[in-house]
Amino acid sequence: MYIAAFAPDAGDSLGSLLGRRESPGGASIYPDSKGFLWIKYDEFKSAFCQDLDDEKALVMALSQKPIHGQCFGDTAGEPAWKTKPSWYQISEKDRMIPAETEKEMAERLQPKKIISLDAGHASLASHPEEVTRLILEAASSL
Repeated sequence: MYIAAFAPDAGDSLGSLLGRRESPGGASIYPDSKGFLWIKYDEFKSAFCQDLDDEKALVMALSQKPIHGQCFGDTAGEPAWKTKPSWYQISEKDRMIPAETEKEMAERLQPKKIISLDAGHASLASHPEEVTRLILEAASSL
């Protein structure tokens, strides 16, 4: 079973996938001195989880874990979605990964099911019931 936000093909990088169109939340990302990327605390809610209440967004902002910038340049190997059944959830109001890019990735992997949610990037937190149903459906089909 394969469920992920990014669905790169062999040779793709996360940067190349994100470079297909503007990512409004990307303007809120900054690197630290070691190359790790953070979302600005005061812009976290609007960039990452605009559909969560202020308290949950603050907790997420203060507990965020960075990703290293190198991750966006590294190219992917052969993807799991080519040999494993896949499901995909699109966040229609995602400001980090544009919804159109998510749709392209979803269609490319020809998943068993695609659902679209009226959600920002943190759809697991803002729409837990819908995401849980998709995961349970995927797990029960194997």
